[in-house]
Amino acid sequence: MNLLDFVVLFGSMLAIAAYGTWYTRHHRDLNHYLKGDANIGWLTIGISVAATQASAITFISTPGQGYENGLDFVQNYFGMPLALIFVAAIFLPLYRRLNVYTAYEFLGRRFDAKTRLLGAGLFLLQRGLAAGITIYAPAIILSTALGWRLDLTIIFSGLLVIIYTVVGGSRAVSLTQKYQMSIIFGGMVAAFAILLIKLPASFGDALTVAGGFKKINAVSFSFDLQKRYTFWAGVLGGFFLSLSYFGTDQSQVQRYISGSSLRESRLGLMFNAALKIPMQFFILMLGVIVFVFYQFEPQPVFFNQSAWNQAVQYDTDGKLQALQQEFDAAHAQKEQLIQIWLDAKHNGDHAAETTAKAQALAALDKSNALRDEVRTLVQKDNSNAKGNDSDYVLVTFILNYLPHGLIGLLFAAFFAAALQSKSAELNALGSTTTIDFYRHIIKRDASDTHYLKATKWFTLLWGLVALAFALFAHLQENLIQAINIVGSVFYGVVLAIFLIAFFLKHIGGTAIFWAAVLSQILVLVLYHYLGISYLWYNFIGPAACILLSLMIQAALGSTNKTEPAT
Repeated sequence: MNLLDFVVLFGSMLAIAAYGTWYTRHHRDLNHYLKGDANIGWLTIGISVAATQASAITFISTPGQGYENGLDFVQNYFGMPLALIFVAAIFLPLYRRLNVYTAYEFLGRRFDAKTRLLGAGLFLLQRGLAAGITIYAPAIILSTALGWRLDLTIIFSGLLVIIYTVVGGSRAVSLTQKYQMSIIFGGMVAAFAILLIKLPASFGDALTVAGGFKKINAVSFSFDLQKRYTFWAGVLGGFFLSLSYFGTDQSQVQRYISGSSLRESRLGLMFNAALKIPMQFFILMLGVIVFVFYQFEPQPVFFNQSAWNQAVQYDTDGKLQALQQEFDAAHAQKEQLIQIWLDAKHNGDHAAETTAKAQALAALDKSNALRDEVRTLVQKDNSNAKGNDSDYVLVTFILNYLPHGLIGLLFAAFFAAALQSKSAELNALGSTTTIDFYRHIIKRDASDTHYLKATKWFTLLWGLVALAFALFAHLQENLIQAINIVGSVFYGVVLAIFLIAFFLKHIGGTAIFWAAVLSQILVLVLYHYLGISYLWYNFIGPAACILLSLMIQAALGSTNKTEPAT
């Protein structure tokens, strides 16, 4: 990166944060601080909902997922449109009618205090972890790629978002997210366009190579429960994951309950129902095309170049250098075979095309085996290389092949994505802590001004907690998968509590409380011991909780009314 890139990067980030802080500096009303502008329109709601979910992990790690495994990750979102329709039809009208600040206030009114606190506590636990991941994930990649100190990168981005979120609350989050999303989409579209221009092959040939190497097989109808991404896991598990996230996670609920009308809020949710799958498909396809690009251009054997250089320094026996040479030779051979394959296809020689394609696949397998061997050696006793090096695929391409200025814009997009999701999480964590714990248990009758100050302090506290987590975090998973795993382990039980509140009116607070506790323990145990796709826990959690609540309520005796509201 040169001076122009740094001007674009820091200029755009600081300008957006400063604007959000300045514009909302006079907001003194608790309702405005927690819910934002009451006149907010559907497009702003839709962008804010999308921005809250689309963290930097989405734009950095998802292309690496596409590079490694193709388009199959898009199946993770197949259940989302139906879930958003469900939320718009069932959850949203109830939240607006009750005029709640948090989703968990509803649980207190429907069940009892302990169930409300359990729902809010599970949210704080999983979202607190996720907040740390959303700041750590992009920081470790960007610091490595740019040669910056990881701790300073975390602290800079963390403090920036804490300042304007604490000052401006929900309004600052929604306001800044609009501009951050414009930077993100502008940068990603520009990167895709430059990639197509620099692609050594035609787009048709690129799709041929991607298809031959099984990178564009987006849908699998396999019934194998251990296969992470299938149509069935995506529709069923993805539906419950999305339903719990959009329907019960305060970071999302807080984004859409503030619309000027029920219609505007619903349109904002439908905007996301239409947007999410195409957006994820586009980001994954970007990774697939980067994969094809590297079939014709020199490819790093290990994309985390900082970790590679460090490992080579301590490679006294020269094994890594030998593997690098072997990989380069295999890669050159693969490139020749791909060209023969494409020439045969253009000439209509099906026999030669089939033979060359099979040989190219074998060469790809050899290259991948060498990469796996290198990954094992580099990651051994090297904390800087932990995790999946595919997370560095896109940033490596950006730094090596994009023009200056655009490099700064892309990194500004990554930081913008980190800030927009982080601000929404901190805003939700602060408001939930204040409304569901502090105001409900510690200080019931204080003024709105007091609760406003308390919310700001709790937002600051959660920001510092997330910073501390990020500074000490180490992730082994591909980052986009890590964030979904955390959600899948906790979301299902919270969703079950809400579904029972809506549809099983005879279930009381005591039954659902203990059913939820036992179900959460069951999910944690199963996740530790079973090897099934994490998406299935979004179905297992609610199913277990509903079944146990019915059994416990039957043992306690039937009830014809809900328990007292709190």
